[in-house]
Parts: sequence; structure tokens; C-alpha cells
Amino acid sequence: MGIQIYIDGSYYSKENAKISVFDHGFLYGDGVFEGIRAYNGRIFKLREHTERLYESARHILLQIPLSMEELEDATLDAVRKNNLRDAYIRTVVSRGVGDLGLDPQKCSRATVVIIADKISLYPQEYYDQGLEVTTAVTRQRNANSMEPRIKSLNYLNNILVKTEATHAGVMEAIVLNDQGYVVEGSGCNVFIVTKNGELITPPSYLGILEGITRNTVIELAREIGLTVKENPFTRHDLYIARECFLTGTAAELIPVTSIDKRIVAEGTPGPVTKNLQEKFHHYTQNNGTPVYPGE
Repeated sequence: MGIQIYIDGSYYSKENAKISVFDHGFLYGDGVFEGIRAYNGRIFKLREHTERLYESARHILLQIPLSMEELEDATLDAVRKNNLRDAYIRTVVSRGVGDLGLDPQKCSRATVVIIADKISLYPQEYYDQGLEVTTAVTRQRNANSMEPRIKSLNYLNNILVKTEATHAGVMEAIVLNDQGYVVEGSGCNVFIVTKNGELITPPSYLGILEGITRNTVIELAREIGLTVKENPFTRHDLYIARECFLTGTAAELIPVTSIDKRIVAEGTPGPVTKNLQEKFHHYTQNNGTPVYPGE
């Protein structure tokens, strides 16, 4: 049996899971979402992801028709329904069915979709050997026009960045803001290790989506004694970094070994990156909300 997808309290097969063409999530990208992981029968940072979803919804005046506890229960149930222990979960809340106009008041009730499946963003060899990336011509959307902390269904800017990566023959691209500072990837956060051994990541005020995996890695790095700073840096700092890696719910923690054809240090994942990969893997395997009662 294929995956079962939750839509507004009922489950449907992949072939029968449908929403209306008048749903404003489809028509206008009017909605919010979260990507969540389950590891070893536990959902990782479920409460943090749920809180961020509700914060995004609150910002755009979108009423989620479930309490946070009800949505968390539905998320756990969707993983159980598909008999998964390791999973990628996509929770989507759209404005719901309306008419062809923009007015969100014409949408009487939000649509809630939960998809629990598996994902492999990059082949294992890239986690072992590192990614080649490029820097994108597409710039980050200005934070004055779109609040970056809203994880909305309008992902066109991110798609354009990913398209640039594909056309450049690599699997990821790094985005700059309109001031030339590094902000993030197409769907991930960026870290570098400097010549002084400091771990640096762009601060949220530059217009990044502050990732939950990002924040977990910062915590783990500090626990092992690394100096972590949230400071602005430029493409030049990428080129001279001793190490570079990306983090995200789907990507997890993946090394970068080449940027715009410039080899990062020795061209292999560095010791800080490998140490944090190991720490992150151990942490995710042993923390989270249990999916199956009694575990």
C-alpha cells in the first residue's frame, strides 16, 4: 500500500489526495508550511516546528483550524499511519477554498495537509565527500517587502536559486542579499569555519529563515567548546574559509568543498564539519517526540 496523506482529518492515497483548484494555496501561494523529520521512531523538534508554523500563520492572519496539540497529534498519527520510523513530514496549511479574487476573507476555512514519506535530498557520497556549490545571481528578497521568518508557500525565489544551481551543473547555490552579504542556500542555512577556528553563520537580521536545524547545530557546537558567532560575511569569506557546510531539515548537515570552482581548504570535509555531523546524527537518533506508544 502506498503512502496515506492527511487532508482535513481524513486520509487519502497519493493518487486520490486532492485539493480544489480554487484553494488560494494553489492559486496564490497563500499559506504556510513546515518540513519536519522523524528519526528512529521520534519526531525531531516537533514543538519547535509547530510553533514556527503557527507564528507564520499568525503573521499572515491565517487561522489554523486545529490547536497546536491537535496538529501535533495529527502529525504523529500521519507517521504511524504510514508505519514509518525515519520520515520527512511536510505540513501545509493553505488559506483554503475561495474565488478567483485575492480577498482571503472569501476563504471560509483553511486546508490542512500532512504528508509523511521518505526523502533523500542528496546521495550519501556528498555527505562523505562534500558538495560543489555556486553563488546565485538571484538575490534574497528584501526583508522590507517580505518577512523572511514567514515560511510561506510562495517559494519562487528559492526555486530560481535552485534552477541556477542546476544550470551551473551543481546541486546547490548560495544566496546573497542586496548588500552582498551571504544569507542562505535555496532551502538551507550556511556556516563557515574561519582561520581562527570560529564557526560563523549569518545573523537572522540579514533576512534569513532561521532554521531549526541551524539552531540545533549552534547549540551542539557550543557544547563541544567551539566559538560560534552570528556575523555578516561576504563571498570573499566563503572563498577563504577553512570549512563550509549547509544545514536544513531536509539537507541535515552537509559539507561544501567547492564554491564557484574555488576549492575549500583541502577540498575534503574538515574536522569541525565531521565532528558536528557525528554529534548531530547522535542527537537526532536519541531525541524527539515518540511516535509509537511505549517507546
